[in-house]
Amino acid sequence: MSTFVVFDLEFTSWSGALERDWTGPGQLREIVQIGALRISAGDSAEDHCVVEEYEALVRPVVNPRLSPYFTGLTGIDQETVDREGVAPAEALSDFLGFCQGQSVLSYGNDMIVLGENTGWARARGEEVKNGFLTAGFLNIRPWLNAVAPTTASASSGRLWEALGLPRPVAGREHSALFDCYSIAAAIRHVCAGGARLPEGCL
Repeated sequence: MSTFVVFDLEFTSWSGALERDWTGPGQLREIVQIGALRISAGDSAEDHCVVEEYEALVRPVVNPRLSPYFTGLTGIDQETVDREGVAPAEALSDFLGFCQGQSVLSYGNDMIVLGENTGWARARGEEVKNGFLTAGFLNIRPWLNAVAPTTASASSGRLWEALGLPRPVAGREHSALFDCYSIAAAIRHVCAGGARLPEGCL
């Protein structure tokens, strides 16, 4: 069965960081949560269904204390990250292993943040297994906004709502796995209506 991966990241942030493009002193986009879905590919009614989930919490290194802004946005609290989070190199290695040989789609340029975090881990002397070269990363936001203009102002976690679809799973926006399900629901919806994923996705 042919499959592709949809992924989403939550990373450290502070009030106003987005507007400043994370240029505040010491403010890096350190990954705190990775969510991903492996999805069946093809043109039949049974396709674009979730085959496998991946989720990880990650302990940030430069800014190990989460900001109140980040916790309010994502619902991810310090105690949970301290208890369940893994080292960045471990999470990155596992996630890149999940992506091997797949097209890997994000709603936005999350692969840039992934690359930043991989670079920082390697600069600290940590081994990140399973490199980028075995997967094809693609930002599908321009494609989705073109085939479904009502999504243009929607975040990944609000795509289902922008398209008038049922809530895809329990959960909340800015939870990485929930946002993946929202992206997957949008892909399934527009493909059922006749759209085809952009070239290079499969």
